[in-house]
Amino acid sequence: MDIILSDTSSGTFIEPTSVHGILWLQTHFESTHWKSLAEGEVKIPCKESQMLFEDAILAGLNVNFINALTISDKF
Repeated sequence: MDIILSDTSSGTFIEPTSVHGILWLQTHFESTHWKSLAEGEVKIPCKESQMLFEDAILAGLNVNFINALTISDKF
């Protein structure tokens, strides 16, 4: 796995999990964001995350896209 994208109701967190993931993200974001990216602190709009996901897959990265989870009190 190179990148994990975790959907939330307010956006998608980006978490690089390999050197390849970090290097690839550095080609898509300005250097001022690199530290935050490496620490998994970046959240982007859900619409943009789908494009990022598709681009990363086309580049040969292994990406895990975790859709929003809802915890229910009833099963």
